[in-house]
Amino acid sequence: MPDLVVRGDTEDIAIEDGKIVAIGPDLPGAAEEIDARGLHVFPGLIDVHLHFNEPGRTDWEGAATGSRALAAGGGTLFFDMPLNSTPCTVDAAAFDRKHAALAKSSITDFALWGGLIPGNVSEMAELADRGVVGFKAFLCDSGLPEFPRADDLTLFDGLREAARLGLPVAVHAESQEITQGLKQRIRPEERGSVRAFLASRPVVAELEAIQRATLLAGETGAKLHIVHVSSGRGVALAAEARAQGVDVSIETCPHYLFFTEDDMERLGAVAKCAPPLRDAVEQNGLWTQLLAGAVDIVASDHSPAPSEMKSGDFAQAWGGIAGVQSTLSVLLDRGYHCRQLSLERISSLIASEPARRFRIPAKGALVIGMDADLALVDLSRSAQLQPQHLMQRHPLNNPYLGSTFRGWVERTIRRGETIFASGEIAARTNGRFVRPNLCTI
Repeated sequence: MPDLVVRGDTEDIAIEDGKIVAIGPDLPGAAEEIDARGLHVFPGLIDVHLHFNEPGRTDWEGAATGSRALAAGGGTLFFDMPLNSTPCTVDAAAFDRKHAALAKSSITDFALWGGLIPGNVSEMAELADRGVVGFKAFLCDSGLPEFPRADDLTLFDGLREAARLGLPVAVHAESQEITQGLKQRIRPEERGSVRAFLASRPVVAELEAIQRATLLAGETGAKLHIVHVSSGRGVALAAEARAQGVDVSIETCPHYLFFTEDDMERLGAVAKCAPPLRDAVEQNGLWTQLLAGAVDIVASDHSPAPSEMKSGDFAQAWGGIAGVQSTLSVLLDRGYHCRQLSLERISSLIASEPARRFRIPAKGALVIGMDADLALVDLSRSAQLQPQHLMQRHPLNNPYLGSTFRGWVERTIRRGETIFASGEIAARTNGRFVRPNLCTI
């Protein structure tokens, strides 16, 4: 007898020892049964890009709260970025500290990115041995002096080393020269406005950096992952490089699909991010590319901060959006309901493609032998997001507050254990560290 059977409208899923052991209609009974009739069963969401800031800045967000918010949004696995933790994950010792901290606090499974900064290319092999999923580099100022941007030579050397190690490099693609040069041209008395911020980070800064990164990736034979592409033109440029043989994957974020720059003016610093939100024309172009299949992954880039860092002068406010709980909600509401984005395509964007691209074993699909990671969703339920729904730190700093979403996560199951149900956290055990399987293609 299996441990658990999830009863669906047409098929049931039997789970034993955290694995899917059978799928089909009218499966035999189990020690526990969950009635999922009337719900859609997604594979657990895999968020490949977020900042839980642990150790060191858990007052911004830690894995204890962040992983609970992820679970409430249907997530079962996250990849934590090498910043904004202290220390940043740029060597083996920092990796060990972060691994230990997350193992104690996360209710979802987790993986870790390593960092690529000037001077640490020699540390990449040790980070790979520890099990990082890849290496993150900024092509512009990261906002943290301890994580400096990768100049062109650092990026070139890092891509070559990553290719040797068989791991991808993720890049924040904005031109340092363009963004900083334009910022300096703005008159001091105007720098604190939303429009000045937007003017200092135009789409062309993203395009230039994507073009440079794909050129170097092609020259080195490295796997490249471009994070949080904010524009349809950016996706098209990366997709063109892929068509020419560059091994590049493309990620965007729910906030670029949901908000425009007009919303940033309305909401203020809670909607500040980099690259910034774009106008409606650029957003429509991004949706067009996503619907055409050019976008591979949608990830939250969850990067919250305390209220005092998201208020006052806009230019000095922390640039990060809190949205780890809303990725699936955005894709269902604005994608499935508004634009006929298929449920199969949503599963690919949030689960199967993240697992395939980063070679995460036993994750990302509802298939016999895989981990029993499931998100049970009521596609027809419509509800307005309120502070009491949010599991993150600083819920009032969430730009999605007050938005109505069609599609609501009712239950999240991680390796056969319900960790979220009916609006409450139900986890009894912590998550596990997950590392890529570099033997797979």
